[in-house]
Amino acid sequence: MTTAQVGAPGNPAVGIVPFTDAIYRSCADAPTGDCLMVGRVDRPYEIGKFEVTVDQWVAFLNTADPSGHDPHGLYDETESSSAWPKYGQINFSGHARRGRHYSVAYPQWSDKPYGFSTFLRAARFVNSLYNGRVIAKSTMRSGDFQYVSYSVRLSQNTENGMYDLSRPKATRVHDTGFVVPSQDEWIKAAYYDPHGGGTYSYWKYPTNPGVFGDGEATAPAPTVLNPATGDVTNASSQPLASYHSDRSPAPSWCPAQVSRNACATVNPLGLDPIAYAALYQGSLSSVGQALTPSPWGTLDQGGNAVEWTDTITPPPSGGSSGRVWRRLHGGISNAGAYQMWPSAVGLQPQDNVFFNHTYPWLGIRIGVIGDLTPSQPQ
Repeated sequence: MTTAQVGAPGNPAVGIVPFTDAIYRSCADAPTGDCLMVGRVDRPYEIGKFEVTVDQWVAFLNTADPSGHDPHGLYDETESSSAWPKYGQINFSGHARRGRHYSVAYPQWSDKPYGFSTFLRAARFVNSLYNGRVIAKSTMRSGDFQYVSYSVRLSQNTENGMYDLSRPKATRVHDTGFVVPSQDEWIKAAYYDPHGGGTYSYWKYPTNPGVFGDGEATAPAPTVLNPATGDVTNASSQPLASYHSDRSPAPSWCPAQVSRNACATVNPLGLDPIAYAALYQGSLSSVGQALTPSPWGTLDQGGNAVEWTDTITPPPSGGSSGRVWRRLHGGISNAGAYQMWPSAVGLQPQDNVFFNHTYPWLGIRIGVIGDLTPSQPQ
């Protein structure tokens, strides 16, 4: 796994009003009382250069659930290529040998973001990393960006580690290790420019400074995908992100092993082809191929899969839901550019099982806090 180092500790926060085209130096300048101050982080940290891929998730599934019994709900049959030809990423075989029950549906999915995450799945993935062994660590510089690569032997222990999942409102319990990024960590890595670009040093998109108040006029170009592989074919069109612009079709592909008719009609929701085409227009692209970095060198924080954070938030409309709600960020390949603004502070229940069945664009990006070092064999 490769992370980008994020410095400038103690950077200023900015005020945002959810889903509005503006940022403010402070919430005192905002026109409504719904303003949130976001983006300040007081210590250096790291965040994934890429979203967690299907290949990495399959390695985790086979480690965490070697028997294929899935006691923690890490897999749903709607994730299979038979149930969902266009979006099915992972197949399950009950007759496979131990530690081999899960497989990437088609080779083209290997380098796509895993798209069926809940927060609890993301936390279990992080716990597996936390409880595993860091075999090797190396640092490298690429232009203005500093990256760290980790080789990790995953652990089967997913229920505690960085997050104690016996507690519904699980928060971090260690100062060093792998994490699901917080909302502020995610926003800083995506938008805060340490060189002072943008507005109050914040970009409008994770791909370029843009201009607040101009709608989508300065949004990045949308990706165009190879129709059989999902690879980005217009990487020269910079800045670039996988999202659905009003001016062009959503980025889309169908695995070459599947008929176009199956991709257009077969779905686990029982939708007719017309309704299915209207609701499911965007596909996930290969990670990193859009090539446009954030101010800290991450890729695909704008568009592709929306990503979980570990920040707990009140339920919408001030309700008293018994469920735990968490923030998400990043935009998605079937939604407009406004989903990539820093004010796009989405929220969902951390255990939204409905999403397991219906939403193939929910991803994970890991973070690292403290100084992780390679460990000795046990």
